[in-house]
Amino acid sequence: MTQPVPGLRPDADFALTVHGIPGPQGSKKVQGKRRTKTGKLIPNLVESSAKVKPWREAVGDAAQKKIEKVVEDHGQFVKLDGPLEAIMHFTLPAPQRMPKDRVAHTTYPDLSKLLRSTEDALTQAGVWADDARVIRYLDLSKTYPGLGPHALDKPGVTLLIWRVRP
Repeated sequence: MTQPVPGLRPDADFALTVHGIPGPQGSKKVQGKRRTKTGKLIPNLVESSAKVKPWREAVGDAAQKKIEKVVEDHGQFVKLDGPLEAIMHFTLPAPQRMPKDRVAHTTYPDLSKLLRSTEDALTQAGVWADDARVIRYLDLSKTYPGLGPHALDKPGVTLLIWRVRP
């Protein structure tokens, strides 16, 4: 589970742990061609990772359940808006044969592409008005299960979001 970051309020405005295999978003590949409304023929671009859609669905479903719980407990959920700070710690599946001296996850997928797919899922789920509201990531990491203080016991993400207060 996530360890507190020194100097930060311990009470996040939104906190969530999602289990599943994080899917990177960003790289596209051409899959045939399609016609636009004006009849122009253009390349059809699709995500190169098949993991993006199930990951975004897992994050969206978990976020919706959390929002429903907040509504049940407090009567309403107010979508996060204005400047936000966040933390995201990704835990990825360990390779079948991992060197014993491995201390960090330094291979595919890119951390920024994992972040992108997760941010978009949170926007679609209605957690925040838009991922552009995040002005600062206080901590961001990717690791393997059991490797480091922020690692989950199985693949997924732990995220915390705070409204920036004056």
